[in-house]
Amino acid sequence: MLSVDVEKRLGEFSIAAKFESADGVTALFGPSGSGKTSIVNMIAGLVAPDRGRIALDDAVLFDSTTRTNVPPHKRRIGYVFQEGRLFPHLTVAQNLDYGRWMSGLPADAAERERIIALLDIAHLLPRRPGKLSGGERQRVAFGRALLMQPRLLLLDEPLASLDRARKLEILPYLARLRDEAKVPMIYVSHQAGEITRLASQVVRIEDGQVLGVGGLELLDIEAATEGAT
Repeated sequence: MLSVDVEKRLGEFSIAAKFESADGVTALFGPSGSGKTSIVNMIAGLVAPDRGRIALDDAVLFDSTTRTNVPPHKRRIGYVFQEGRLFPHLTVAQNLDYGRWMSGLPADAAERERIIALLDIAHLLPRRPGKLSGGERQRVAFGRALLMQPRLLLLDEPLASLDRARKLEILPYLARLRDEAKVPMIYVSHQAGEITRLASQVVRIEDGQVLGVGGLELLDIEAATEGAT
């Protein structure tokens, strides 16, 4: 269970977000610039809230009242960015192992092979990121995050930089991660179609505020509001 109750001011923009998520995929949904990425950065520990509390299972990650702020590398949270952010000078195999190494985890050959098979990237292992397509780079980024043995996986618009064909290529792999990896995910997107394919819970965000927490019906909140007026 992830519990978030935070406030943050970024220049003239204010965020006040409160929600909980459990297993499966929870989508942070809203227009560009609504504060979704800032919220996941606070969960990851890359940005400190001004006030509030973040807890994951039985671990408090941030609490302004007790001045608790667990460093990002100790939170055991995997993070996949829009661009993957692979190291260009390392091979795919070395990129995969980097997250585990940074987390201080011992090698687990069986788990490594399972993740490689799950994402169908065995043939990519000797290549460098510059020789990969956008979809292949994102699959490697998913694998690197999973090999950290995360308690939570943050996906910040992981398909935003891909064209439609590559998005259609990646979506089945994301569905497999949801069904087989058994790691809770926070999926950030402003694309209702992606969320419909993957998520069971939606946190609707606009102008830094949580407008609602519920099911996929929140994707159509604007239409529902217009129909009631």
